[in-house]
Amino acid sequence: MKKKFSILTLALCLMLGAVGCSNNSSSSSSSNASSAASSSGDSSEKVELNISAAASLQEAMVELEKEFKNINPDVKLTVNLGSSGSLMQQIQEGAPCDLFISAGAKQMDTLVEDGTVEKDAVKTLLTNDLVLVAAKGEKVDSLDALKTDDVEKIAIGDPESVPAGKYAKEVLDNTKLYDNVKDKLVLAKDVKEVLSWVQKGNADVGFVYLSDATGVDDVDVVLTTDDDSHSEIAYPVAVLKDSKQAKVAQQFEDFLLSDTAQNILEKHGFNKVK
Repeated sequence: MKKKFSILTLALCLMLGAVGCSNNSSSSSSSNASSAASSSGDSSEKVELNISAAASLQEAMVELEKEFKNINPDVKLTVNLGSSGSLMQQIQEGAPCDLFISAGAKQMDTLVEDGTVEKDAVKTLLTNDLVLVAAKGEKVDSLDALKTDDVEKIAIGDPESVPAGKYAKEVLDNTKLYDNVKDKLVLAKDVKEVLSWVQKGNADVGFVYLSDATGVDDVDVVLTTDDDSHSEIAYPVAVLKDSKQAKVAQQFEDFLLSDTAQNILEKHGFNKVK
C-alpha cells in the first residue's frame, strides 16, 4: 500500500513539474515575443524634433508643420517660439534644440562663435520687410509723424534681444528721428507683443515685420521702411552641431528650403530666398 502511495506521489510530482515547465516555457515565449514586438516597433516610433524659431514665424509654422507631417508622419515637431535673443540664450543654457531659425544674423553668429553651430551649416531661409503699423484711425502717415503729439507711444522690440527692434532702432537712427522720439519708445519682449500692444491701443504705432501684419484686420500698415535704412532682414537657419536627431533635422531644413515651404512662407508675408 505504501509502495503504491509512493508511486502515485512520484507521478503527481512529475505531472506538476511538467506543467510548471510548460508554464515557464510559455512565459518565456511570451516574454520573447513581447521583446521582439517592442524591438520591431522601434522603427515606427515617432522621432521628436525640437525647433527653436523666431516668434514672427508663428502663423506660418502651423501650416509648415502640417505639411511636413504629411511627408514624414513619424516625426513629431516640438516648436519653441520666442525672440531670437531669448532662444539663443536658451540654447546656450542647454535647452533641447535640433534646429534654430533666427530672425537676425547676430544670434546665429553668436552660436557659430561658441561652437554650437558649424559655420558651413548656416543657410538663409527667407527675408522680410520692416513696416510701421498703427491702430485703425490713428493719424499717422509717415515717419515724421512720430515726432508729433498725435503719437504718444511707439512700440518696438527690445533692440538687445529682438532683431525687429534692432532694425527699428536703426531706422530711427538713420532717419535722425531717434533723439526726438526716444522718450516715446516702449520695448516689447518680441515682435508679436509689439503687434498686440498696437491692436489693444497700448501703443499708437509699432515696428513689426510685414509678415506679422499680413492678414491682420485691426491695424493699418502705414509704410514699409526703406531697405537702406536698416540692415538686411534675413532669417538664418541651421541644424545644431550636437543634435541627436541631426538626420531628421536636416530633412526638415531641406523641406523649409523647398518650393512647397517657400510658397507657404510667401503666403504669410515673407520673401522667398533668391
